[in-house]
Formats: sequence, structure tokens, C-alpha cells
Amino acid sequence: MNLLFSIDDRFIEQLKTTLYSIKQHVNLEDMHVYVLQEQALLKTDELDFFCQQFDIQYHPVVIGSGSIFKEAPVSDRYPESIYYRLLAQNYLPNDLDRILYLDADILCINDLLPLYELPLGESLYAAASHAKLTEMTTVLNKVRLGNYESEGYFNSGVLLMNLRQLRNEVKEAEIAAFIKKNQLNLFLPDQDILNGLYGDRIIAIPDHIYNYDVRKNRTYETISLGEWRLDWVIEHTALLHFCGKDKPWQKSYRGRFGALYKYIDRTRRKAENGL
Repeated sequence: MNLLFSIDDRFIEQLKTTLYSIKQHVNLEDMHVYVLQEQALLKTDELDFFCQQFDIQYHPVVIGSGSIFKEAPVSDRYPESIYYRLLAQNYLPNDLDRILYLDADILCINDLLPLYELPLGESLYAAASHAKLTEMTTVLNKVRLGNYESEGYFNSGVLLMNLRQLRNEVKEAEIAAFIKKNQLNLFLPDQDILNGLYGDRIIAIPDHIYNYDVRKNRTYETISLGEWRLDWVIEHTALLHFCGKDKPWQKSYRGRFGALYKYIDRTRRKAENGL
């Protein structure tokens, strides 16, 4: 299994927790983790040692200062590194044909293999739309980005990437032109680019399984007529996504799955220290 992340030094601990949760729920010995980074992480040796402890092959991928994303909107919440996934196929080894990108605020609680092995055909990606949670927002996003053929507005936090197809079809110039044209209209920058250019080339996967927005647990219960309650989620959902500004590693976090995240994070730290 090939996994992809794009972080800076602020997210080392969170990445470790995500990786640890995956390792606990995916029964595979051959696991490779590629980490896109503008400059070499200061804690790259620490991350490499962590991966060795849990039989994960760590591959740092340093982008350098020549990125086309220098003109893209950035902020503390949306650093330049969030864009790198859009051209990951250019930075990764040519012998890779697929990879699963994940944000570092995700927790794996069930098997990921069914998603990773999903046939992609000629599609560029597989991703989840939160359309049932935000129907009106989805319509407005299609109008705003001018992609009316897309099934929905897809979340970029979980992306199964068809690297062979991406190498053939996705061009830096096209992305650069889209950024320049829409620079003042990019609310969720990397996600807007993904949907604006390639939303009609994405296979939709169920968000309540593979990209569960933890902020919307009551909405999930409502649209499932009460089926997707806590016990169901714990048994069936593969990926919990802690979307938004509030994160479970913050002391002030009061979300429903915060205790679960803290437990897995604490268990990871103990295992890492041999306790």
C-alpha cells in the first residue's frame, strides 16, 4: 500500500497518530509512506525512526523552491504544502501506479484495503463528496467554479490517485492558469482547484465510510434514518476526518470523537516509547 501526505513540521505528531491508526487496522506488511514537503522536515529523522518502529517504509519527497504554487493563496490554515497533492504524480517515482492521499487530521478505525483496491479505470481520482450534508453549498460551488459536469463538490482530504492517468492528463500550466484566473475566488484553495478542473473525472466514494466528517454526526444520523449512530460508525466507518478549525489534539476540543482520537494518540505514544 502506498500512502501520501503533505505536511510541514507542525504536523509530525498528528501524522504519526494517523499512521499508527492505519497500521492497527490494515493487515499489510508492505506499506510505503511518501511525504511531500517544501523543504526537508526538521524532524525527518524522528519520523523515519517512527516508521521503522512500525515496519513502514518512509520516503521524503522534497519539492524545493521552484513550485508553481508560489502565487496560490496561502495562510496559517492553508500553507503552500496543501497544494502539492495536485501535482504529486510529478514528484513521485514513475513506477507507482496508484497512491492514497490522506490529510493528517484523519483517524483510521477500520480496514482501508477495499478503498485502496478500488478499480479506477480512466478516472483520475476517487474521492468523497459531502453533498448529502450540504446540498445547497454543492450547487453554489459548481456555479462558482464553473464545473457543472461534476457529481458533487469533492473533499480533497482523501484522494485515491490514478498516477498513470494523472501523468498523462494533468498539466502544470493548466493548474497555474486556473490559479491565476480564480485567485480571488478560491475559498478552500486546493479543493477548489481539484473540483474546478477535475471534478468530472472523480469516482464518488461514500463519505460515511471513507471520509466521515465528525462535525456532522447528527446529520449523518438523520439522513440514514437513525442507522449511522455511534455503534454503526465504530463498526463500519474506515476514516474519521476531523475537518474544520477545531482539532482533537487541542485541549479545548469537545467533539464527539475527541476521546477516541486522544486514546489512539496516547496508545501510539506509549507504543513509540516501548511502554
